[in-house]
Amino acid sequence: MFGSTRSGANAYAKVGLETGVAAASPHKLIVMLFEGAITAVNAALAHMSAGELEQKGKAVSKAMLIVDEGMRASLDLANGGEIAANLDALYAYIVQCMFQGHLKNNPAKLEEARTLLIDLKSAWDSIGGTAQPAAAATQPAARAFDSLSPRSMSFVSA
Repeated sequence: MFGSTRSGANAYAKVGLETGVAAASPHKLIVMLFEGAITAVNAALAHMSAGELEQKGKAVSKAMLIVDEGMRASLDLANGGEIAANLDALYAYIVQCMFQGHLKNNPAKLEEARTLLIDLKSAWDSIGGTAQPAAAATQPAARAFDSLSPRSMSFVSA
């Protein structure tokens, strides 16, 4: 009558993901990209070992898109200096490994891409709690509103 249970569960999962993305900090968004790329490479390896070529191709394409259009596109090459340039080159290499792994049906290349992604994610995770946005550091702490507390009032004389 209302569709399958699976489609309902998928709809809730999609809403949960969209809500998580909307509420996530820039740092968390990058972590989510890493997680998505690693998951897609894991799926590609599983499909490759099962001989499921079409599904392998879809999983590799998804991983490549995440790295290329998510992670690489988020780099500020104009202002990021050497770090941004090095990350750009590394992301390009990871995409190349995934492409070669897919093209030649070579799990070692996909494993190499996955290992690099896991290492980068681990480094990114380690800076997660230490980085604080400059705007948050300079703003005073918000005070809770108490309707019963006295408030100072200022009057303007004319």
